[in-house]
Amino acid sequence: MPATALAQPKAAQPKAQAGKNPKDTSKDKPAAAPAATGDVKEVNLEGGDAPKDGATAPVGGDTPAPAGDDAGLGDICKIDPTACPTIDMEKAANRDMKVQMYAVQQIYALRNHRFEVNPYFGITMNDQFVGHPGPGLAVNWYITNVLAIGVNGNLYAGLNSNSNFNLQTSRAARVGEPVTEYQWNANANFSYVPAYGKFAGFSDFIFHYDFFVVGGVGAISTRPIAVVDPDNRTFDFKPKVSFHVGGGLRIFFNRWLAATLEVSDYLFFDELENPKIALGLDPNTKKPLAQDSSTWLDPGGASFTNNVQAQVGLSVFLPFSWEYRLPK
Repeated sequence: MPATALAQPKAAQPKAQAGKNPKDTSKDKPAAAPAATGDVKEVNLEGGDAPKDGATAPVGGDTPAPAGDDAGLGDICKIDPTACPTIDMEKAANRDMKVQMYAVQQIYALRNHRFEVNPYFGITMNDQFVGHPGPGLAVNWYITNVLAIGVNGNLYAGLNSNSNFNLQTSRAARVGEPVTEYQWNANANFSYVPAYGKFAGFSDFIFHYDFFVVGGVGAISTRPIAVVDPDNRTFDFKPKVSFHVGGGLRIFFNRWLAATLEVSDYLFFDELENPKIALGLDPNTKKPLAQDSSTWLDPGGASFTNNVQAQVGLSVFLPFSWEYRLPK
């Protein structure tokens, strides 16, 4: 006999009585699920897929970094398209690295292949009896940044003067000290700069400086001053071989102008007046021997002389500007 599904009638709902509320049965029933308002959102628990358009951004606002060669460069291109790098990153990463790093600051005032014109004024430092002040001029050409060749000269003519010490000594002891006067001096020199640096002054102003040494050979023209027998003796200027050694300091005001302080020693063999007067007559000329010029110079020969002088001047470097060979 075939089974027949019988329809079961719904249970009758109790009618509300007038004036009474139906019994609240919400506590006995489970909460109903909220009605769907749209498509059901699928959640990928394994990850890996970017959220679809319109989906909520990840917590914290983090944006995934772009993949590929443009990683890290996209932000630059968005901010300033003209600055967007066009380097092939893969090719650049595989190139041979020959990097040179320069840890030393560029020299403030380069000297290489520049002329230095140095006018100065010099005064004697080691002669108590006579002074030899005078102007001078030095011109140097720097072969490298530290080595130079050049010339310098001093003019003493008309500026030699006896010191007060010499006058007082001659009057008190009635003794004349042999002295000489200088006319000119010229030298060919080598200059070397062993050190340079900088220091602060006047609050925030930076001074750059260098030390230099100089050496050379030249000539100096001198003559004795007639002190013992000025009535009969007169002397002419004669050039002598001289040697020049010295050193100094330059302080730069800018890249082409500097103050120069130098101490130089000019060494040579000088002739001095004979402290004695020859007596008698020359048997051939019948003239007094005191008038014979061969008796006027010291018979002991030439005297080794150091003319140490301090020189103060300015150095001008030409040309005024230049370009560094290496970038800063």
